[in-house]
Amino acid sequence: MKVLVAIDNSTSSETVLHAAVTRLWPERTTFCVLNIVNLQRFERLPALIEDATHESQRLVQSGAKRISDGGYEAVPKSSPGNPRTDISCFAKEWGADLILVGSHGHSAVGRFLLGSVAQGVLRTAPCSVEIVRRTPPSASPIKVLFATDGSDCSVAAAHAIAAQTWPQGSVFKVLSVEELVVAGNQMEAASLSAVYPATLLDKLIAQSQDRARSAVEKAKDILGRAGLALDPGDPMPIGEPRSVILDIAKDWEADLVVVGSHGRRGLDRFLLGSVSETVAIHAPCSVRVVWGRQYPKGNSHVL
Repeated sequence: MKVLVAIDNSTSSETVLHAAVTRLWPERTTFCVLNIVNLQRFERLPALIEDATHESQRLVQSGAKRISDGGYEAVPKSSPGNPRTDISCFAKEWGADLILVGSHGHSAVGRFLLGSVAQGVLRTAPCSVEIVRRTPPSASPIKVLFATDGSDCSVAAAHAIAAQTWPQGSVFKVLSVEELVVAGNQMEAASLSAVYPATLLDKLIAQSQDRARSAVEKAKDILGRAGLALDPGDPMPIGEPRSVILDIAKDWEADLVVVGSHGRRGLDRFLLGSVSETVAIHAPCSVRVVWGRQYPKGNSHVL
């Protein structure tokens, strides 16, 4: 397994390094500690570029040493560029299986206007990405919320969870949101009734329930066969998926949310966003977005 640890000199990156150092990974896991020096910040102060480059090299060398001291192979990498895009470019070039990156917790307005490194990585990454926000003590039980829609990418995410070895006592909540057409007021309800006959609305509701039920059963079967402890709570809440997942992650006090990614790219994703991206950016805890349809055949790693 190849893990790319993307850092800067912020406190959020310290959390990312701590996660990389304290987790148990499979044998022969290799790490690359990466820092991208954003030269655009120094366009008007070129004299500071040399200092920034030296600081970048110090950061990655220190981070790689911390991981190496834990018994894993780790190499430092410092490079000039744009962190929002070049982290993913390097991940592809290096053949990373997972990117660990921190979140600076910018406000919603700040994220919309300026974007963030984490958001940029999510939109362009060639592999799974974890936004690391907090790290429970090593070997402590954790609460993992798995949100599934029954798609191939969600099945891949379920298999990825099942392939890992988790701290003893960890609990897993499987969730599939019934996304329904809901009228906000009587005028909207009357409009919907005119367009969608009652029999059709009933059929749409039944189909939504069937999809959610099938997704939950499939995920629980995969996780159950791996011997993971499942939370017995309501697995099929009704509402808008982004809001429901975020609310449950907060109320249940999840340590990690796992979602699959449909792999959208470019303008489509910029304009429409995705459930996985919204959850990853706004969740109160760490979020792993599992990319693609492939999953490991053995234990991936111990969280």
